[in-house]
Amino acid sequence: MPDVAAPVLEVRRLRGLLWPGLMTLAMLAVLVGLGTWQVRRLAWKEALLARIAEAEHAPAAPLPPYPAPFEKVRAEGRLRPDLTAWYGAEVRDTPAGPRMGAQLIEPLERANAAPLLVDRGWVPTPGGPSEAGPASDVTIEGYVRPAAQPGWLSAQDDIAARHFYTLDPGAIGAALGIPHVAPFTLVALGPTVPGAYPDPAHDLPRPANNHLSYALTWYGLAVALAAVFLVWSRGELARR
Repeated sequence: MPDVAAPVLEVRRLRGLLWPGLMTLAMLAVLVGLGTWQVRRLAWKEALLARIAEAEHAPAAPLPPYPAPFEKVRAEGRLRPDLTAWYGAEVRDTPAGPRMGAQLIEPLERANAAPLLVDRGWVPTPGGPSEAGPASDVTIEGYVRPAAQPGWLSAQDDIAARHFYTLDPGAIGAALGIPHVAPFTLVALGPTVPGAYPDPAHDLPRPANNHLSYALTWYGLAVALAAVFLVWSRGELARR
C-alpha cells in the first residue's frame, strides 16, 4: 500500500509558506517599483541639469511677459536705490570676518511694463557697505525666481524694517509702496568683486540629484527582503 503521508506532509509544509511568500512578493514588487521609478527620475533630472548647464552658458534672452521659472533673461530699466528691502539671512566670510547679511532687493522701473523686483545679491547687515543702484538706465542679466508663499515654519517678515523671509513680490512691493509689481523676482547674475557689495548670484540654481542613491536603497532593500525570506523559509521547512 503506497505511503501517502509524505506527500501530504510536504503539501502542508509548503502551504505554511504561501501567505508569507505572497506578502513578500507584494513587498518586493513595491520596492522594485520604487527603485525603477527613481531610475526614471534620475534620467529626467540629468536631462534637466544638462538643460540648465546649457542655458547657463547661452546668452540671456529678453524678458518675456510670462517667463518660465529659472529662465535666464535680461531686463532693462531704471533701478530705485531709494526703495530697498532685504530678503533672508545668511552668514558669510568677509574681509572683516564673518558677517550676517541678506539679499538686497531693489525695484527696476521698466517702460510699458510693471516694476520688477531685482535680487541684486548679498550685502552685510545691518549698516554694511552696499553699492548704490545706478541712477541711469541699466540692463540686468539674471534668472527668474517664482513667487514663494510662507509656510508654517517660515520666519515672520519685519515689514517696518523691510526685511522679508519669504520672497513674495506682492508683499515686498506693497511694503515699498509699489502695489503692482511683476509676480516674480529677477535674481541678478554676475561675478564677485572683492570688497564690493552686493555680491550677485554666480550660477543658475540646480536641484539636488539624489535619485541614484535612492534607487540603490530601494533595490538593496528588495535584495535584503528576498534574502531574509529565503533564510526564513529554509528554517521553516527544516523544522516541519
